[in-house]
Amino acid sequence: MTTIGAFETALRARRDSGGKILVPYITGGLGDDWIETLHAVAEAGADGIEIGIPFSDPVMDGPTIQEANDRSLSSGTTPQSILNAVRETDLQVPLAVMTYYNIAFRAGDVRFANALVDAGISAAILPDLPLEETTSWAAAADEAGVETILLAAPTAPDERLPLICERSRGFVYGVGLLGITGVRSSLARSAMDIATRLKAVTDKPVLVGVGVGTPDQAVEVSTVADGVVVGSAIVNRMLSGAGPEGVAELVAEFRSALDGRWPGHATRGRQ
Repeated sequence: MTTIGAFETALRARRDSGGKILVPYITGGLGDDWIETLHAVAEAGADGIEIGIPFSDPVMDGPTIQEANDRSLSSGTTPQSILNAVRETDLQVPLAVMTYYNIAFRAGDVRFANALVDAGISAAILPDLPLEETTSWAAAADEAGVETILLAAPTAPDERLPLICERSRGFVYGVGLLGITGVRSSLARSAMDIATRLKAVTDKPVLVGVGVGTPDQAVEVSTVADGVVVGSAIVNRMLSGAGPEGVAELVAEFRSALDGRWPGHATRGRQ
């Protein structure tokens, strides 16, 4: 039996108590106060936090997160500087990193996995590493105790989804729509579809991200999914210079909506 790690444990606790899961994404190294933003977001009700390690060619990400990556890299951010900063802080929620496999490959799978653990990070998302090519990384991650979170695209055939769910740790990341990350005016039908298909084949927490940019959209998709990953909307707030308090205010709005306390949605946040 596979041991359930800290990230999945926290998410299951929220789900099993009848709640909906909220995992915000924060770009590591964006601004001098990004560590303070982590603390503010945790206090605002995040169940876990995804920290983006900037990469020069973020193929999954749209203009908002690309700009955040560029700003962070321009300030001298490196993967090691992010891990060093996280190691020196004390957060009450589990952390995942989101980056591209070249970062892990260049460091070496074993070295990178151990560096994550040393920094107190529980999980990793490598969106450009498909299921069939996870063998080396996943072995190193499993040995170190890092939860490898896999993505399921809306175009994935039915027979592929159970394989993704079986290999994924922490949660299963349902990609809400085809294309790059970014805030959209409405929730794509594909977000509801991938959540429904994943929930039918796994008991692991199912979160939907990409295209979930407002509290209303989070509530809508969470009528099927166990919760959401919110990235571009939060990074937009970081880029605007709102500071930790401003970012936390937005996270609190998502938390309130998912808890059924958002105006006009008193009963929609629960199944």
